[in-house]
Amino acid sequence: MKARVLPLALKTETKMKTIITFFFTLLFVQSSNAGTSEPKTVHVFVALCDNVNQGIVPVPEKIGNGQDPANNLYWGCGYGIKSFFKLKTTEWIFQKMVPSTNDIVLERALFKHKTENCFMLAEAYDGKFIKACTEDFLRASNRQNEMVVDADGTQLKFGGRSDLIAYIGHDGLMDFDVDLTYEAVEETPPEIIILACYSKKFFAPEILSSQAKPLLWTTHLMAPEAYTLKAALDGWLLGESGAEIDERAAQAYHQYQKCGISGARNLFTTGH
Repeated sequence: MKARVLPLALKTETKMKTIITFFFTLLFVQSSNAGTSEPKTVHVFVALCDNVNQGIVPVPEKIGNGQDPANNLYWGCGYGIKSFFKLKTTEWIFQKMVPSTNDIVLERALFKHKTENCFMLAEAYDGKFIKACTEDFLRASNRQNEMVVDADGTQLKFGGRSDLIAYIGHDGLMDFDVDLTYEAVEETPPEIIILACYSKKFFAPEILSSQAKPLLWTTHLMAPEAYTLKAALDGWLLGESGAEIDERAAQAYHQYQKCGISGARNLFTTGH
């Protein structure tokens, strides 16, 4: 019995159907994987500016009240973390206020990036408890203190499970010491940003012990305001190098502070 020979046109049509089926199957798998990939998370620890309880050059009383987040320099003012990301950026969308579980953290704000699968949780610590804020940041930098926040059924991992962890505020390590126990990190350590005066000088020993990766910190006096953090996050989400993020931070700082680009570049640094 002779084998059946398919006409050339039918062979071509069958081959095309196979290719098309494979193509759409591949697209479906990629789409499914994209939809189930775990979101990136950023956790920002903000020590509210406090004239009374911190060793800072006093600022106007209204914005230097560490117990009033709504008007605080680092939170509720125009360049404060909550106000800036909520009202002055288009890339980050405010999601909700997350209830605090203690009296030390006065407010928690959750944001989501407009185009990237990334969430940011910012916490405003009572300025009187700057030491607790600093210690919580350092523990998180060591992959300790996992925190889970629900966002419409998605369980977001913050604290020590965050991909990027930032500290914003006065450099309290100029005024006090911390005595923390760091654990061995057997996985990828988190990247960290510290926007505070002379943060590399004062935080370096603790960050070295925590095993975190310094993405951006400072070498001189500075104003730890939200535009610098936003610029650094822009580069981080694009997968840029520390040097590229350093330059983004300098450009943003010069834009808002009018301090000269050379001075701004000398202010920021990356790596140990």
